[in-house]
Amino acid sequence: MIQKILIANRGEIALRIVRACRELGIKTLAVYSEADVQSLHVQLADEAICIGGPKSSDSYLRADRIISAAEIADVDAIHPGYGFLSENAKFAEQCESCNIKFIGPKSKSIKMMGDKAVAKDTVRKAGVPIVPGSDGPVESEADAVKVARKIGYPVIIKAVAGGGGRGMRIAHNDVSFAKEYHVARNEAEKAFGDGAVYIEKYIEKPRHIEFQILADSHGKVLHLGERDCSVQRRHQKLIEESPSPFLTSDLRKKMGKAAIKAAEAAEYENAGTIEFLVDAKGNFFFIEMNTRIQVEHPVTEEVTGIDLIKQQIRVANGDKLDFDQGDVKFDKHAIECRINAEDPARNFIPSPGTIGLYYAPGGHGVRLDSHVYSGYTIPPYYDSMIGKLICFGSTRKSALERAYRALSEYIIRGIKTTIPLHKAIMADPVFIEGKATTAYMEDFMARTPPDLFS
Repeated sequence: MIQKILIANRGEIALRIVRACRELGIKTLAVYSEADVQSLHVQLADEAICIGGPKSSDSYLRADRIISAAEIADVDAIHPGYGFLSENAKFAEQCESCNIKFIGPKSKSIKMMGDKAVAKDTVRKAGVPIVPGSDGPVESEADAVKVARKIGYPVIIKAVAGGGGRGMRIAHNDVSFAKEYHVARNEAEKAFGDGAVYIEKYIEKPRHIEFQILADSHGKVLHLGERDCSVQRRHQKLIEESPSPFLTSDLRKKMGKAAIKAAEAAEYENAGTIEFLVDAKGNFFFIEMNTRIQVEHPVTEEVTGIDLIKQQIRVANGDKLDFDQGDVKFDKHAIECRINAEDPARNFIPSPGTIGLYYAPGGHGVRLDSHVYSGYTIPPYYDSMIGKLICFGSTRKSALERAYRALSEYIIRGIKTTIPLHKAIMADPVFIEGKATTAYMEDFMARTPPDLFS
C-alpha cells in the first residue's frame, strides 16, 4: 500500500496533490527549489526537502536529486504532476528500478506515445483516424517538401519530441516551407535536444478536443468525456470547457470509442489524455497523447464528480477501477480560465513580482486551484500560470455567467494578470455562442482594444 508520496512538482498542481493525499490519509514529501520556499505546497506538505537552485535545470529537472530525496525520506511513490519530468520515460524507469511507484503510466507507454511519429503509427493500426502526413520523421528538407506537396498545402511542421507549441511551424507554399522547416528544427533542437520533425496536413480553424482516459492495471480502460481546448494562443491553452458546445451526442460517442482504442493500443495505465483536431464537418483526427495528468483536469472532475488525482494514486497502488463506463455521468457544464502572471495589453509579457492585495472569488459553483496569496512573490523562473478558475453549473449559460461574475470579483494587485482578458472573453458573443475554434484568439485580439485588458 502507498503510504507516502513525493511530489516532484511545484505550484498549484503540487498543492492539489497534497490535498488529495491528505484526504486519502497518505503522507506527503514536497521537494522544492530555493525560489519556492514560500510556496503553499511546501508549507502544507508533511515534509519538505530543498533540492537545488531556482532554475528548473538545477532542481525540478534533476532526477538524481529527486530520487535521492525519495530514498532519504523513504517514500513509496512519486507523483510527477504535469510538466518537468512527468513525461520523461527515463525518469519513470529510474523510479521503477528503485522500487518506487511512478504515479503515471509505465515507461514503455510514455516512450511509445512521447514519440509523436510512433504514437501516430500505433493508433493508426488500431483504427483511429490520424491527420495525413509523413510516415515518421523526415530525413531532409527535400524529403519534407515532397511530403508537403503530396498532402497539399498548408502543412504544419512539428517537432517529434515537441510540446507546448515549440517546434511547430505552418507553411502555405514551397517558399515559406523552406524557411519554416529550418526554424522548426532549430526550435526543437534548443527546446528538446532533438531537431527531428515530421509533416502533417494543416487543418484550418479546427476545434481542439481532448478525451480524458483512465485505465487500471487489470485491463479496464474508460473515458471521462471531452474537454474543448480550442481557445489557445500560440498553441498554449487559455480556456477549457466540458462538454464541448460543438460535439453532437453521436460524434461524442465515436470519439470516446476512438480514444479508448488509442489508449488500449498503447497498453496504457493511469490517467492520460487523447487529443484530437475536429474540422467543421465533424471529421476528427488523433494528434497526440499526453501521458500525464492535464492542467485542465478539474473541468472533468467538476462535470463527472470523479477525483482524478485520487484515481491516479489508487491505480498506481494496483487497485481496480470501481466503476464502469456506464456509471460515468455528465450532468454539469464547467469552464476553466488559466490565470497567468502576464500582461495581455503588452503582448502577454510575463509579470513576475510580489502580490499585494489578493482576494479569491468564491460562492456556489466556483473552484479556484492556486498556490498564491497576499505577499507571495512570483518567481521569474517558471511557467507564468498562477491559478485556475473553474466555474460550473447545470448549463453552459449558467457556467458562463458564473465565470464572468467570479472574474469580476477576483482581485490580484501588484502584478499584471490575464483576469481582464478572460472577463472580456466571457462577454464576447463569438465565445458565448460556442463558435470558438483554434483561430479564435487571433481574431479576438485583433478586434479588442488593448486598454480593455489594463
